[in-house]
Amino acid sequence: MEQSPEDWWQASQEVILSLVNATPDHKAGAIAVDGTSATLLLVNDQGRPLTTALMYNDQRAVEQSRFLATMAPPQTVACNPSSSLPKLLWILQHSPPSRPHALHQSEWISGKLCGRFDRGDENNCLKLGYDPLKQHWPDWIKQLHLPSGILPDVLPPGTIIGEVNRACAARTGLPQSCRVVSGTTDSTAAALATGAGLPGDAVTSLGSTLVCKVFSEQPLFSREYGIYSHRIFGKWLAGGASNVGGTVLRRYFSDEELETLSRHIDPRRSLCLNYYPLPARGERFPFNDPEMQPRMTPVPKSRLRFLQGLLEGIARVEKTAYARLQELGAPALKRVFTSGGGAQNLVWMAMRQRLLGTPVLPAGHSQAAYGAARIALKAVSRGE
Repeated sequence: MEQSPEDWWQASQEVILSLVNATPDHKAGAIAVDGTSATLLLVNDQGRPLTTALMYNDQRAVEQSRFLATMAPPQTVACNPSSSLPKLLWILQHSPPSRPHALHQSEWISGKLCGRFDRGDENNCLKLGYDPLKQHWPDWIKQLHLPSGILPDVLPPGTIIGEVNRACAARTGLPQSCRVVSGTTDSTAAALATGAGLPGDAVTSLGSTLVCKVFSEQPLFSREYGIYSHRIFGKWLAGGASNVGGTVLRRYFSDEELETLSRHIDPRRSLCLNYYPLPARGERFPFNDPEMQPRMTPVPKSRLRFLQGLLEGIARVEKTAYARLQELGAPALKRVFTSGGGAQNLVWMAMRQRLLGTPVLPAGHSQAAYGAARIALKAVSRGE
């Protein structure tokens, strides 16, 4: 649940240098970074890490989470134990460093590129308690009496924050004229990479869990269902994550079996199996029920039918998830882009399209880095 930030920086330099060497005729004009949401570290004025990084899935800050829930507004999503703000309180209570600055993964790497460590972006800072509607740190955070200067100045994604400094240019081969642009979270960058962006465009990530997000003109927030919204390119990307997904499929089927058996499924017909394929007890979205039990019985003798039942079960959860978002104010679906490992299963895509009643399309690009590149391009295209 912890990583060394210096490992990130070493890897980032190696990746950038390899890209520069592979594209000798290309001069990079801008760069933006995406990183895992709620991965937090503290640094000093020069950007030197004062702590290890607490990763996105670190759950140690349970006590701090409960405390924040007693004072934060209902729509705040910074109260989950894995969110940035409870992690920050945990660090300050256990090993408070001197004159710290709190930054997320992508914010710190952006700082290493240009030499500034006082800037954050709206999307990452959402789970640190930032209010994206009023676009400032809310008054209730002042009651926490955090150290002066620990919270960053927050900018919208796609804002130019500086240029590549001399030391970074020497190590990476990037020109010093290359602009460093405020980035975003990995899930938001991945959504941008798909090609979605219009109101009613949705993005389903079929990975170890099922993540459903939709572009909207209005933001959606619901602490009860873990729904939150990121502002990006003048729109809001709203959604939540279910616990169903690829974890269950891989428990019962190898990748080879998934591919082979799927070819024999008729996506035009549904089975009578009514599965809810949770990997363990508890669901968060589209139902908030920590006691909800997996439902994967009866198990047919045919492994083909069992797989089809699981795929249909996950697809029905996806349909319910988008219905829940529409209940809360999201626009009706126009098209659904699919990313993650499940996007390779064409039979599953056809099955989902039938159940959703809307076009289901493969992602234009599967790598979140492509979405970060879109952010960098948009910043320099505006002539900032």
